[in-house]
This record gives sequence, structure tokens and C-alpha cells, in this order.
Amino acid sequence: MTPAERLAALRAALRQAGVEGFLIPRADEHLGEYVPPSGERLAWLTGFTGSAGLAVVLNDRAALFTDGRYTTQAQQQLDPALWELRHITEQPAADWLKEHAAGRRIGYDPWLHPEAALKRLEPAGVTLVPLPTNPLDSIWTERPAPPMAAAMPHPLEQAGIGAADKRAAAAKALRDAGEDAAVLADSHSLAWLFNIRGGDLAHTPLALGFGLLRADASAELFMDPGKVPAGTRAHLGNQVTVQPRGALPAALQTLAGKTVRVDPEATPAWFAETLRAAGAHVMAGDDPVRLPRACKNPVEQEGARAAHRRDAVALARFLAWFATAAPAGRQTEMSAAERLLAFRREVPLFRAESFPAISGAGEHGAVIHYRATDESDRPIGAEECYLIDSGGQFLDGTTDVTRTLWTGPGPAPRGLRDRYTRVLQGHIALATLRFPKGVAGPHLDAFARRALWEVGLDYDHGTGHGVGSFLSVHEGPAAFSRAAKPVPLAPGMILSDEPGYYLPGHYGIRIENLLLVRDAEARPDQVKPFLEFETLTLAPYDRALVEAGLLTPAERAWIDAYQARVLAEVAPHCDPATAAWLRAACAPLS
Repeated sequence: MTPAERLAALRAALRQAGVEGFLIPRADEHLGEYVPPSGERLAWLTGFTGSAGLAVVLNDRAALFTDGRYTTQAQQQLDPALWELRHITEQPAADWLKEHAAGRRIGYDPWLHPEAALKRLEPAGVTLVPLPTNPLDSIWTERPAPPMAAAMPHPLEQAGIGAADKRAAAAKALRDAGEDAAVLADSHSLAWLFNIRGGDLAHTPLALGFGLLRADASAELFMDPGKVPAGTRAHLGNQVTVQPRGALPAALQTLAGKTVRVDPEATPAWFAETLRAAGAHVMAGDDPVRLPRACKNPVEQEGARAAHRRDAVALARFLAWFATAAPAGRQTEMSAAERLLAFRREVPLFRAESFPAISGAGEHGAVIHYRATDESDRPIGAEECYLIDSGGQFLDGTTDVTRTLWTGPGPAPRGLRDRYTRVLQGHIALATLRFPKGVAGPHLDAFARRALWEVGLDYDHGTGHGVGSFLSVHEGPAAFSRAAKPVPLAPGMILSDEPGYYLPGHYGIRIENLLLVRDAEARPDQVKPFLEFETLTLAPYDRALVEAGLLTPAERAWIDAYQARVLAEVAPHCDPATAAWLRAACAPLS
């Protein structure tokens, strides 16, 4: 079917369902950012392939809502004759529905929306109707089958804490709160709590499923039993039972009269609706695993350091290669990304990319989450900006790094150097912060923007996201973003530091390292505990783009010290040619 035919078929299905509109989120039943092919409903219907979005289809119009990372991409992928494009924070769906659908019955799939998201639509003045089946699935006749990769044990030498001990700690939190059980809908929580990993997603090692954790530390894992081989069942132990997803309704019925924690932001509305119907008391609360998962234990922290050191060798080999290959003019966005992946594949404990590399030359770099395709792939030209944002999944850690490079051979323009250096100043400002305990990511976001704000510039995305431990490259609950929930930063959290600047049609700049939150050494007059960041990523910045005259002495000293650290820790593990390139790339600023 063509996009127009798909939209018409969906509208016909909505009429049969007795509703006048329908909500189609990007998420699948696990409400994660990344979904398997069977969960790509939004992409199938609209053609938009970004990882964040919501479509609203009425009988007479339709709109897609996404954030600043994807507005340029959505403009390129949507048919404007079919879809209106709206910025999801500046023009929220509730406002659009109030204007165009007040009083109408709008259907939704209760497996695909958390209750909190539905509550945010209440001001729209529409009647939200849960549908027993998803009408889009009835017309997506070639929908792929759900993934069936095996769930495998994650070794204790990488996990750091045994699964039984993790369950015991989470169960104690439930007992302390007077709760009998908690619903676990986030497969990342299952992965961490049970020390399992899987292959249901291309770049995030998850075994998709659901869980019930009880206050006595017993648990039920709901996923196809065929995904749980005998070795994994033995690893899970006697306190954990495995049942198919179809057993969920009956399991929830057993909680009648019990108090059950349900995270309203991270759990499909179906769970709370079903529990209330069963006579359970639903207590809104955070997923009990989410914060412990974000605060990496000492073994996970050391694994992250080790993974970044090994990843740094692949990055150095790539950057040294690119310095020669780019001016020759024989590389494309896709061939460069493939070369970086080839270097990473030679790194011990590498399992996969942590996301498809964002490899954007020139104007493509201004598309914040650009994906090169066979149709869009273009040569990397001389004397232009090239942005490469990539990462790796290693058994002991997850990496994510962005560098913006000048292809040469001539000098970078003064205006470009100014923009790059202001982004670098923001990057340094965040990395060097000391801050009191209790401060949250949204409180720090502005530090990374100050140098850009001083000249009237900004970027339309958050400054940083959490990163998992051999888990998702985008992990909550903490983030450097004005739109993020103010979760206090805590030792062991890993977050990205990635300010940017984008000039549509010309170039994009982003610089990204990963930071580990740690306790700061006390100072003589300090009256409360402070935290600071340890930089994990080890890759040189492009000296050709630095306007040294804009830097303060402290900023220049920080760059020189960082580059010296990169050289000392990475060069000994590189081949002679790469080590020689690193010595030049990491020399002090002139």
C-alpha cells in the first residue's frame, strides 16, 4: 500500500471500531525508545523513522508530533499532503486535539501508552477510548513476527551483584513502602534485575518481556518460554518462574486486595486498568529497579572504564585513517561508518554497535539524528564538516561518542571555528562542574549552553542522556535536559555531555563524551557533600576547528590535559602509525 492507502485503510478500521481518531506512538508494549521491526507501527504508517514521535489520526486530518532532534528528518520523510508536522513540546498533541477534535471519541491501544501520557491529553477535551485490539495491526498485513532471541545469563564478573541480591534489595524497598508487588514493564529492568541479556533488538541487548516482583523477593517473568533455555532457567533460580505473556491476566487477578506499584510513566495503561478491575490497589511509583540500575556498582564502573579504553583504540585508528582518507575524496558517509565499525569489531568483548552510527557530511550533519541510506549517502568532500556519532556494546560497558571533524586540506573558516569552539566551551563547562548532592540534570543543562547563548545561539535537544551498562545507550531516569524529570544525580550514574550547534543546509557540530558521576573531594570550607564528573571517553578533539583565542586559560589547560591523557592511555595500545598520528593530534594547543 502507498502511504495514502495506509492512512485511508486505518480510517476505515477506526470507523468500524466506533472511534473518530486514534493515537499511534513510537513505542511498543515495553514503552522503550528502540523497538523491534514488529513494533515499528509509526514508521509503517507515516514513513517517519525517528525514535521519538506520536501520530494522531482523525477522520479528516492527521498530524505527527516529534522533538527537535527529528523535525528536519520528519520534514524530509512525511508527505505534507497527508501529515501536519508539529514540535511535540512547543505544539503539544493536547493543544492540537483541543483545536481539531474536542468532543470526539479518540481510540488508543492501552498496551502502547502509559497512564501519565494519557493524563496529559485530558485538557484536550476528547473522550479517550481503550480499544481491545489495535486497528493498525489489522491492516498491517505484512507485519513481522515478534523477535524470539534467547535470554542468556549476564556473568557476575560483569554484573557485579548477583540477581538474588538485587531482587532482595528491590523487594525490601517494596516492603518499606507497604507494597506487595511491583509491575516491571521495562525490559531494561528485567535485564538488570535478573542479570540476563538478549538479542530481541538490533543494538540493545534485551530479552523483551514483563515481570512481577513480589515483596518476598520472588518474581514471575512473562516471556515466551521458548526464549528461556535450560541454562537460563537454572541461572534464574527457584524463586523466579517463567510464564508466557498470555498468563499475565490470570497473574494479575491473584493480586486482588493487594497493593501493587505501577510506574505511571513506564508501564502500559493496560496493567493499571486490569489490576483495578481485579480489585487490586494500584500505587503510582517509580519502577523500583530504575534508579539502582542507573547507579552503576563498582564492578560496572570499572567495566565502563575498561570498555572506553578499548573503544578508544578503535576510535584512534578511525580518526588516523580519516585524516588521510577524507582529503583523498574517495569516502562516503556510509563507507566511513563501515570503516569505524570494522575497527570496533576487532576490539575484545565487542558485541554490536550501541546504535546505528550517525555519519553526516556537510548539510547532513545538521540533521541531528541523520541516518545515511543508499539513497542519501553522499561523498565526504574536501573542506567541509563531518559529524560522526557512534558507540559500541561491549560485554562490560556501553559507549557513545561524537566528534566533529574538518576534512581539510585547507583551513576551516573563522565562523565555523567560532561555533565549534563555543560548543567545546559548553562541553568543558559541564565536564568540569562541581555541584552539591541533590542537584539534578535539568539544573545543569544551561552550563553547556552559555557560550552559545552569549551570541544568540542554541540547540534544540537535551545536552545529555543516561547510558546503561551493556544495556541501552539511552537510559533514564537522569538526563541533562530542560524537559527531563529533576532526578538528583548520584554517584555511579553515567551520562553523555553533548552540546551542539546546527546550521540547516550547511553543517552540524556536536561534541560528546560520557561522564561518570562520582563523589568530589571535600574542600576546607565545604558545608555539604559535592559531586563531580569523571570523563570516560578518550578521543582527541579536532585542533583544526578550535579557535584558541576564544578559550580562557583554564579551558586551554583542560583541553591540553585531556589530550595528554588520551595520548598516554591510548597510544601504547595502538599500531605505530596510529600512535604517531595521536602524538600530533594530542599536542598542546599553540
